Amino acid sequence: MAISLQKGQRISLAKEGSHLTKMCVGVNWGAIEKKGLFGKMKKEAVDLDASVGLFSESKQLLDKVFFGQLASTCGSIVHSGDDLTGDMDGDDGLDNEVIVVDLTKIPENIAQVVFVLNSFQGHDFASIPFASIRIYEGTPDRVDEVFATYDIANDSSFSGKVSMIMGKLYRHSGAWKFTSIGDSTKDRQLAQTLQTASTQYL
Repeated sequence: MAISLQKGQRISLAKEGSHLTKMCVGVNWGAIEKKGLFGKMKKEAVDLDASVGLFSESKQLLDKVFFGQLASTCGSIVHSGDDLTGDMDGDDGLDNEVIVVDLTKIPENIAQVVFVLNSFQGHDFASIPFASIRIYEGTPDRVDEVFATYDIANDSSFSGKVSMIMGKLYRHSGAWKFTSIGDSTKDRQLAQTLQTASTQYL
């Protein structure tokens, strides 16, 4: 059964006595319902962007994966593509953006991998329906086992915020570990969020 992530919580990537080699970070969200002309309700598209920063031991940003670069140069991390709208017709149960990580392909010079989320058009996280994150084994089209989930939509600490640091992978004793961060930031753009991650969370 998946655990509900708490801030600062560490989760194991072990599986049946061995370590997980591939993992996915999926983000799901919906469009915002607003009142239009003559009181008629309409849907407003929401563009959330899941991104990744790859950092060295000295906290230097060596590579990143985002809507403008859908794979790391080493090929270990692949983004499913930019979703510009969210679920317009309600929650379909599928992730809108998925980041796939092959832990076996991450180069030795990468010490930490940070996952961040930005609201591209500045939509307040608190206003976005069923926004959530899940970490699982599988592919963008198939979920084999969910390890952990994070509920953004029902966390009051995200009210008024448009950027957050989801969590990070880090090396420990030759294996990869994952720590949930789940902190919102005052940043407005990806570059700023990654800089905050480097100075405050690595």
